[in-house]
Amino acid sequence: MADQKALDEVVTYTSDLIRIDTTNRGGGDCQERPAAEYAAARLAEAGLEPTLLERTRGRTNVVARIEGTDPSAAALLVHGHLDVVPAEARDWSVHPFSGEIRDGVVWGRGAVDMKNMDAMILAVVRAWARQGLRPRRDIVIAFTADEEASAEDGSGFLADEHAGLFEGCTEGIGESGAFTFHDGGGRQIYPIAAGERGTAWLKLTARGRAGHGSKVNRENAVTRLAAAITRIGEHEWPLRLTPTVRAALTELAALYGIETDLSDVDALLDKLGSAAALVEATVRNSANPTMLDAGYKINVIPGEAAAYVDGRCLSGAEDEFVATLDELTGPDVEWEFQHREVALQAPVDSVTYARMRAAVEEFAPEGHVVPYCMSGGTDAKQFSRLGITGYGFAPLKLPQSFDYQALFHGVDERVPVEALHFGVRVLDRFLRSA
Repeated sequence: MADQKALDEVVTYTSDLIRIDTTNRGGGDCQERPAAEYAAARLAEAGLEPTLLERTRGRTNVVARIEGTDPSAAALLVHGHLDVVPAEARDWSVHPFSGEIRDGVVWGRGAVDMKNMDAMILAVVRAWARQGLRPRRDIVIAFTADEEASAEDGSGFLADEHAGLFEGCTEGIGESGAFTFHDGGGRQIYPIAAGERGTAWLKLTARGRAGHGSKVNRENAVTRLAAAITRIGEHEWPLRLTPTVRAALTELAALYGIETDLSDVDALLDKLGSAAALVEATVRNSANPTMLDAGYKINVIPGEAAAYVDGRCLSGAEDEFVATLDELTGPDVEWEFQHREVALQAPVDSVTYARMRAAVEEFAPEGHVVPYCMSGGTDAKQFSRLGITGYGFAPLKLPQSFDYQALFHGVDERVPVEALHFGVRVLDRFLRSA
């Protein structure tokens, strides 16, 4: 059982890590090293021997192994990233890198994504060291750089260049799972991630004939591009149900006493009410235009225009995605992948999933645990190259006033102290049973 010192430390560590500005603006503009050194020091104080690794100067990762009591058991990877997305201080109620603790809440960028989980891992490991506890299976801890961009300096680098550090790992847990979802009707649902859509970030390029803005131009690159991204943004993608999403729909329908009719998923989602938010983004591929880049003067028609699209693919639906983009862009617009990562599936009938469920239910007996598929992606994609099956399990018990999904990358990101305490207790329970 996590002791009082662990409960105190998780709050301190969350606040401390938030105060270390690890903003990842993309394009290599980030320095995770101060946070990595902080985490490594806490691990070393617990008797571990952390290794600091960099592909690029300042983009630091930390890896450490806890030896288990059963050498025949497969190892478990426990990972969290150290970088965060940007935050504009003028938009926040408190400074986003203050780590302020006010009225039982820790404020700041990374409070839920995901310095809270980093702090939980540190607090649990240190509690074990104080109590002389060891897990059954080896546990490899990884704190990574660059998750909020390409992961090339983080989990991708570790998987490609330092696979030996993860020897024996067959499963892993990381961010975005086992948090409280309030359905508005009194039910508390705890979704555990057992899948992720694949990442398909795209660049579209339209070429045409440059010319004067006052002249007729039937080969306007901006017009061609605008037509293509409009088609993409308005496209209705067909339903594609993965095993994880099927399991999620089945368990949610049972929870609400609804007949599971997967022949009409849209109707089923309507019946689920607010709980549909857990699955509605993952029953289809998607492609959302997000950025435009064209022209340099109002009276000049440019010869080239570019757009960027955030695409996401379900497992088994990648070929359909490519064929659809070819059709939607048409003959006048080229497209290419800027960043591409695989979709993931994890079994929901595994022993590990059952133990995660049991750990949540022990400390939230009123809750209902269900599997779900993440609409986005995590470092689990890169670690899957090593044959590691990934789950999203970063437990938090949240009050109804906290919208977990809105706080991800949102303004006034924060986490209740009691949620951190719950997370430490559940993580400790799971890791000792795993």
